[in-house]
Amino acid sequence: MGRKGKRKKPKSSAHKPLKSAEKSAQNSPQNGGPNLEKKPTKARLVVTHSTYIPGLIPLLEKLANCPEIQTITPAVISRVKSNSPTFRLKVSVPIMGGHKLIARQRKSAQEVFVITHWSKEELEQAITRHLR
Repeated sequence: MGRKGKRKKPKSSAHKPLKSAEKSAQNSPQNGGPNLEKKPTKARLVVTHSTYIPGLIPLLEKLANCPEIQTITPAVISRVKSNSPTFRLKVSVPIMGGHKLIARQRKSAQEVFVITHWSKEELEQAITRHLR
């Protein structure tokens, strides 16, 4: 227990600083505040692995500048039997909310997950634009 007579009085809620969630609720358009919501102009590029196919990250950074792409996540890297002498990035299969890509170079392949509302053809066109 503390010292006798030295008990702190509870502070009134009128003097508490607002938490960030409370500030955003106060400034929301529903509460008469300004509309501060902006769509992010650059996608989030998740860089968590220590190993990537050479040339993959610079290309993904270029793709991340497309406003239609929300998130790019490089995933599993594996060894494959066939050889791809040049770097290739191919749209593989649709996933929930986007597409899975396969990056290939030499005897390595790496999965890349892209969250976007683009169709397969639109994503392929964006990739070919940035591969040049």
